[in-house]
Amino acid sequence: MVGAALVDDLAAPTRLLAARRSSPSALAGGWELPGGKVEPGETPQEALRRELREELGVEAELGGELVPHRGEGGGGPYAEDGVWPLPGVGVLRVWWARVLSGEPAPLEDHDALRWLDLDDWVGGVAWLPADMPVVTALRAALR
Repeated sequence: MVGAALVDDLAAPTRLLAARRSSPSALAGGWELPGGKVEPGETPQEALRRELREELGVEAELGGELVPHRGEGGGGPYAEDGVWPLPGVGVLRVWWARVLSGEPAPLEDHDALRWLDLDDWVGGVAWLPADMPVVTALRAALR
């Protein structure tokens, strides 16, 4: 799985886009970083750009990958360095990204989007449990 920390500026981010899940029912109402599955033959970066087009209707520029280290993010130890665990699904890789063209809209799998100011990244929405350590690490990376 791949996810985007979609921010207003890659060099000095102050806003982060959160997306509220509309399905499946077990995740509906929870907030997450946009993204999705890597299809056969795609690189993770190609998959992330495709997912952002499908889910939000935007073309995005990808920045660096947010690479966790064992135990980072407050979610306990990770099975391996370099990936975020998604219990029951696999692992998540996350890249910083910004919109190049288009206006983000909840087109697929989401029913709402919210731009969060820097001070609200961690507590501004009810993040899904698997996304919370990622968002905490994103915020910490800017200190």
